[in-house]
Amino acid sequence: MKGMLARLLTLAVLLYGFFLGLEMMQLAFKLFGKGFAEALIETTSNPFVGLFVGVLATSLVQSSSSTTSMTVAMVSAGALTIEGAIPIIMGANIGTSVTNTIVALAHVNRTEEFRRAFAGATVHDFFNWMAVLLLFPLELALGFLGRFSSWLANLLEGAGGMPLLNPLRAVVRPVADSISDGMGHSPTLTLILGVTLLFLALRYLVVFLRKVLSGKAEAVLHRTLFRSVAAAILAGILMTVMVQSSSITTSVLVPLIAAGVITLEQAFPFTIGANIGTTVTALMASLALGSHTALTVAFAHLMFNVSGALLIYLPPPTRRIPLALARWMGDVAVRSRPLAVSYILIVFFGIPLLLLLLSGSFGAPEESLKPALPADASPASSLLEPPHSPEAGAQRGSLGGGDHARALVR
Repeated sequence: MKGMLARLLTLAVLLYGFFLGLEMMQLAFKLFGKGFAEALIETTSNPFVGLFVGVLATSLVQSSSSTTSMTVAMVSAGALTIEGAIPIIMGANIGTSVTNTIVALAHVNRTEEFRRAFAGATVHDFFNWMAVLLLFPLELALGFLGRFSSWLANLLEGAGGMPLLNPLRAVVRPVADSISDGMGHSPTLTLILGVTLLFLALRYLVVFLRKVLSGKAEAVLHRTLFRSVAAAILAGILMTVMVQSSSITTSVLVPLIAAGVITLEQAFPFTIGANIGTTVTALMASLALGSHTALTVAFAHLMFNVSGALLIYLPPPTRRIPLALARWMGDVAVRSRPLAVSYILIVFFGIPLLLLLLSGSFGAPEESLKPALPADASPASSLLEPPHSPEAGAQRGSLGGGDHARALVR
């Protein structure tokens, strides 16, 4: 009995260290890039550029929930059109996979662990890129996501939003904030400490998992969360809804894959479930705003992820493509560690930033964009966190445009 309690306590400490490191890393990136990400979204209307705005903005703030919530708020406030928002949402799906890919680097000194971890992380990347390659042209040509999402929004228009409880953030965020306060809110120091804590926690977590999740414990895991594709998808959805971050739930998989506890094939459907589960935050935010356009964008995010799962995962031939590419990427990363780091820097930051610079997206907003927000309106920052105030939802009936977003701040 004492041995079981000791193992549970060790697991709790290691997981807390892991989550705290992730939270500090995300907090640091938000300190670095929050204002920059908001400015990017506010000044972009070209669909192709919007796609890479979503990638870069989400890579900067380390949270697709933050990017989609910002986007939903801007649409509700009239600062962004639905047509301009949907590509940003697609890009956010790609950008959110940067976190678990960074987490995989913690295994860089252990060859086989690193091979499995990097493959497990990048299967998320390749799935999201495939979904964009398939659905982005269809959306441009037919507008099917916008049309169907608008119809769904009509069904729920007038429904009230409700705050989502995030027990993990409630436990971890105050500590991360206190540490950041103690370092003068320095993004550099916060990032260094967060990455150090994350890597240390991961190192010992993998050792612990390999020791504990063997035999009966591993069999239980396989009989429950990963007993079938449907169970893995459902587990991914539920866990992501609970912690309101697909970055966290997919990052938790990395040490399990690295330790050989679960296979790449088992992790893949869980990742798809996490993609679907992460849409709930923006959906709840849009319900609180009470705006038809905001609801449309939130439903477009949901339909994009569901459509991607149906088109890519269900047919076996297309399902094998991201799995094969991820394994290949794992082999490449093992052969050249610098290439693994370069992959993250180039794909998630370098290419989007270069394309945005070439397109002139850092200049004034394009003419096709709707009028900018009043100087006192800041819907982007108001939805960086999920809505917590019940009064915010109650005010939506008497407010319009930018007032919806400002109500959430109050």
